[in-house]
Amino acid sequence: MWRWAIEDAVQKTRNNLECYGWKFPHITDQKRYEWGDNRDWIEGFYTGIIWLCYEYTGSSFFRNAALEQVQNFRSRLDAKIALDHHDIGFLYMPSALAAWIVEGDEAGRQLALDAAEHLMTRWRPEGGYIQAWGPKGDPKNGGRIIIDCMMNIPLLYWAAQVTGDMRYRDAALAHAEKSRRYLMRGDDSSYHTFYFNQENGIPIGGGTHQGYHDGSTWTRGQAWAIYGFALSYRYTKDPAYLETAVRAARYFIDRLPEDHVVYWDFDVPVEPGTPRDSSASAIAACGMLEILDHLAEDHPDRARIADAVSRSMKSLVENYSTIGEPGEEGLIKHGSYHVRGGLGPDDYIIWGDYYYLEALMRMTRGVPGYWYERK
Repeated sequence: MWRWAIEDAVQKTRNNLECYGWKFPHITDQKRYEWGDNRDWIEGFYTGIIWLCYEYTGSSFFRNAALEQVQNFRSRLDAKIALDHHDIGFLYMPSALAAWIVEGDEAGRQLALDAAEHLMTRWRPEGGYIQAWGPKGDPKNGGRIIIDCMMNIPLLYWAAQVTGDMRYRDAALAHAEKSRRYLMRGDDSSYHTFYFNQENGIPIGGGTHQGYHDGSTWTRGQAWAIYGFALSYRYTKDPAYLETAVRAARYFIDRLPEDHVVYWDFDVPVEPGTPRDSSASAIAACGMLEILDHLAEDHPDRARIADAVSRSMKSLVENYSTIGEPGEEGLIKHGSYHVRGGLGPDDYIIWGDYYYLEALMRMTRGVPGYWYERK
């Protein structure tokens, strides 16, 4: 089953490259992608898919396409095109860092380091966190962190490892601690966002931007927490991060619906037509696979986490994938971007496609994606 799913994903990616060339996919509400410039926070996932296809096939077709896109990311960083946000890891790890990991490409390595330096412009020493959105001093976003950033700070951990410059690690650690203390709740659920006083870092309160309400648990946010804290453990070996990841995974698993693929929020009333978020389940599967890399064989949660990954991925392949639909552009259906905002509910989501393929490659080839260098 897994090989069949990977080969279908490879063929669809080849078709997209042949049809759309250098263009990148953007989210729509039309059960298809809109193809255009590298100008959003999501384009790195598409390049990451291409790198995964290259690692599976060894085909120069995918290698050349990925390297060409990495050059586009260099142009984007040099011109500072739409980079006033924290999603620099999402953009530059599956693209530039992947080029270094897979090909030993020095230009990719340097680009990833330059991207890490750009991410440091989001560091707010007054509060001890990385600001998510908007310019410094922004009255709406100046004191805001969001759970997604746990997946962006690995770029800083990596930069510290390869340069010896502890500024990167110190910022990543401080942000991880802020996130663990304020974004994670006592019942192991997560806030999407948390606000601090911009001048002194005093905490104000938690809320949401894309979840059902301020006190609910947005499923994709919980998935980011699972994977992000597991990666912080990989880089730091601080057991508190692994414990946080495991507890977040338990919360996620305890609330899986009958078909093992989550709705867009754990607290939204489930009615006919309530949107799923297949992308959240794909991210969580990758995060749980990362957790399994670190748990002892006799850990009490190990078997349950492994079973949850298997069941969720089986459901994604059998019930949500576009296998057998050769004309489709996406890999899995029923992803949700921003349901409350009316953006991309029940549609193809490029990061869902990426993490779906990453999970399949982890499970079959031991290829863990592009969030850290491989030994």
